[in-house]
Amino acid sequence: MTQRKVALITGGSAGIGKASAIALAKAGWDVVVTGRRKDLLDQVAAEARTHGARAIGVVCDVGKPDSVKALFDAVMAEFGHLHLLFNNAGIGAPGINLEDLTYEQWQAVVDTNLTGPFLCTQHAFRIMRDQNPIGGRIINNGSISAHAPRPNTAPYTSTKHAMTGLTKSTALDGRKYNIACGQIDIGNADTDMGGRMKAGVPQANGQIAPEAVMDPEHVANAVVHMASLPLESNVLFMTIMATKMPFVGRG
Repeated sequence: MTQRKVALITGGSAGIGKASAIALAKAGWDVVVTGRRKDLLDQVAAEARTHGARAIGVVCDVGKPDSVKALFDAVMAEFGHLHLLFNNAGIGAPGINLEDLTYEQWQAVVDTNLTGPFLCTQHAFRIMRDQNPIGGRIINNGSISAHAPRPNTAPYTSTKHAMTGLTKSTALDGRKYNIACGQIDIGNADTDMGGRMKAGVPQANGQIAPEAVMDPEHVANAVVHMASLPLESNVLFMTIMATKMPFVGRG
């Protein structure tokens, strides 16, 4: 019997995470979604099961080592293996002046956006290293902010720039275990987090302007493409964005 592939998606209760979980389920993957809201996780898992997947939701705070350990213990107890980790969970700080941010606001973003992916990657390495066949894939959500900041987003932008370094290190250190790692940099998906762009957001020149957005399913399909490659091939970096958003050029 062919072993079904298992994907773990952090930040899986809504937005890009939810869309990716459902797209992976449609593509024949079993899925684990994790986040902090059990009711929403259970809804996503139930929807994934309608597409033939085995699916569970597990509550986890990815910034806390004990919570992350419990998450991966649950994955192994349910499935016994792991083929894909999508480090998708992310938060931002209030959009206030850099000098007015508190330490706690900074640290909360670092814990979720950087420490969380590191902790999850460690556990994924141990599983993928020891399973048969050896190997797997890790995809990191880098964001357009891995390339360029928006005004008043120092914590988010800093962690997303750091994610690029984590991706490169993971891709390098994973070679010996047949683990591929790539990063998807997403710009203006029409989710709870990104949908606010339609109403107008601060620009570098101080103006407020609406921006184009894209369907999150387009991002999910890109994640499925990256995940579906054989482990001998890897998309190291992919940028997917709303075509008319002001990222390239001068807007």
